[in-house]
Amino acid sequence: MKKVLSVVLLALAAVTFFFSSPALAGDAGAGAKVFSANCAACHAGGNNVVMAQKTLKKDALEKFNMNSLESIVTQVTKGKNAMPAFAGRLTAAQIEDVATYVLNQAEKGW
Repeated sequence: MKKVLSVVLLALAAVTFFFSSPALAGDAGAGAKVFSANCAACHAGGNNVVMAQKTLKKDALEKFNMNSLESIVTQVTKGKNAMPAFAGRLTAAQIEDVATYVLNQAEKGW
């Protein structure tokens, strides 16, 4: 009986682990405020006023390998090309929050 119960619990844990979407580390609500104050001037509605093809829309994030929390955190922290670095202006927590917000919004279609 213990073996059967152990197998059922293990199977349930495996199904939960493999079929659940990953939890994002940041707070999307706080990230929305950070985005509004620091990012919306160039990225309103998920667009990009500087480089039109590099939007924050899901397909563009995937195309440019920016569809993970880590890649967005790196981009916001260090900057690249026309994107300024925010490491000195935002805390690590704020950057993680805004990255979470961007990924959530991309999933929703902005």
